[in-house]
Amino acid sequence: MLKMRGRRALLIGEWSVSKKEGAKCPGGGDLCGCGQSYGEGTAGWYEEALEQFEEIEEKDHQATYQLGVMYYDGLGTILNSEKGVDYMKKILDSPCPKARHLKFAAAYNLGRAYYEGKGVKRSNEEAERLWLFAADNGNPKASVKAQSMLGLYYSTKEPKELEKAFYWHSEACGNGNLESQGALGLMYLYGQGIRQDTEAALHCLREAAERGNVYAQGNLVEYYYKMKFFTKCVAFSKRIADYDEVHDIPMIAQVTDCLPEFISRGMAMASFYHARCLQLGLGITRDEATAKHYYSKACRLNPALADELHSLLIRQRI
Repeated sequence: MLKMRGRRALLIGEWSVSKKEGAKCPGGGDLCGCGQSYGEGTAGWYEEALEQFEEIEEKDHQATYQLGVMYYDGLGTILNSEKGVDYMKKILDSPCPKARHLKFAAAYNLGRAYYEGKGVKRSNEEAERLWLFAADNGNPKASVKAQSMLGLYYSTKEPKELEKAFYWHSEACGNGNLESQGALGLMYLYGQGIRQDTEAALHCLREAAERGNVYAQGNLVEYYYKMKFFTKCVAFSKRIADYDEVHDIPMIAQVTDCLPEFISRGMAMASFYHARCLQLGLGITRDEATAKHYYSKACRLNPALADELHSLLIRQRI
């Protein structure tokens, strides 16, 4: 099942706030037209912003959008998911041309709410409908996050629709989405939704890895191990395995906009294969004590994946 915990539920890269600039809306203008610079991440900022947004909400669609985010996530106010959803629906249903540039972001956010059943009754069908609207046939000016989420949704739903997943990951990747670039690499590597193409797979995975996609990095580690490029596997896996699981995962998620669960999965994969190389002395001096440390880390990061890899190890597939 597709999980999306550990991130602010509605605000996912659709607008930004900078200490040096005014708050920006998805259309690129100053949020609410005020052009005021706020310091992001402080309780005082959120409370002050909430007051100003509520004062002008009736005449400013960007304020309505932002209030939806703040109530849904409890930023500067008590969390009220239902109220957050209502504000997003108000944007989506508005006939006003001035709300048009916010509709894609609002639809993406509402899709998330319906998928998670937060603030509204859960409905995969409604989530899919809203994401398709937000994705707008791959329009780069629409919600690229919705395009990527559709790729993830179609590859994890039952039954899977891998050709649709490949299409949407391709659209999102073409529009710069890092998570979809890594996903495309894996689909090419295993021939899922597309003819198997190792060259295309490695191109996508390596480029995504260079851009900071930790899940792509972990899968490259696995590829190097299976191809018996042990020296390369050891050097690459150690760097990933040594990420700090408490501090680095949220930081990487914020910088790359990749889902934390896939970041931890990539780290777990790298940790397990690094441990295996240490245990057997492949590409590195044998060190069983250190190997146990990395095996333990893989188990903490992703118990299910570690169990799966351990089963392969027992069957001498690794």
